Amino acid sequence: MASEPLRFYHRYRRAIETEAIYGEAWLRWAYETPTGRFATWLVARRPLFSRYFGWRMSWRASGRHVFPFIVDYNLDADEFAKSAFDYRTFNEFFTRALKPSARPIAEPENARLAVFPADGRHLGFANVDDAPGFYVKGAKFTLSELLGDDALGASYAGGAMIISRLCPVDYHRFHFPVRGLPDDGHIIGKWLYSVSPIALRRNVRRLVENKRRITQIESPEFGRVAMIEVGATNVGSIVETYVPGRVAAKGEEKGMFKFGGSCVITVFQRNRITLDADLLAQSLAGLELYAKMGDHMGRARSS
Repeated sequence: MASEPLRFYHRYRRAIETEAIYGEAWLRWAYETPTGRFATWLVARRPLFSRYFGWRMSWRASGRHVFPFIVDYNLDADEFAKSAFDYRTFNEFFTRALKPSARPIAEPENARLAVFPADGRHLGFANVDDAPGFYVKGAKFTLSELLGDDALGASYAGGAMIISRLCPVDYHRFHFPVRGLPDDGHIIGKWLYSVSPIALRRNVRRLVENKRRITQIESPEFGRVAMIEVGATNVGSIVETYVPGRVAAKGEEKGMFKFGGSCVITVFQRNRITLDADLLAQSLAGLELYAKMGDHMGRARSS
């Protein structure tokens, strides 16, 4: 398993591609060597480590990394809401807004169509209880563990789950996948392990050990939907920008991650959504599917 490349299916190119991994050498040392795993357990998983790194990315001097990052990872600067010359720090660039035209919302007037909440590589399971494994066959966690509550987990038993993994090179704002009324949300968990498959193939339970913020959305079309933002190593913070208790439109911004890769997990109750066929097929084959925020993810099932 060591040094195995990360491959994913690109929805738009209809091809399997190999991921360019930001910080690959450090990740492989941290999670694929005994010394690195000990150092991660001892230091890197701790919030103070990530807060310090995130703080550095807000220094004015960090702005010098913006242009090399854009060039090295071939980012489309035409999508940015403002000029690449106007970002004063790397964190300001990292949490950048995009032009509305850069992420059109699929069928915006059709409330029965759900969309991906973030740019990234996605795994989708029609029934999380029956899934063969997440990232590795046989490696799973329960919804009760993910949500931190047995009763809450039971209320989503047999439902669909989508793991949307954001790499550092991705657009790092996240959005509502469905129309609905969001609650205040709450935070559980403590640690900040990496959520790269390099780490998750070793131990997928990192996703239920990391700090995460859980919001439930009451949707007329989909019932109750849980949206979980998961922190990770070098994620300075999870910033929420939505207004609790006000109906959010499908595709409306919910918040942003500061520096680092992370993920958003969306959970639907049993028999409330039919996920897209390509998402299910690639996930069953053990491949993540790359798609952008606002693209179609599934449709509400008829009651």
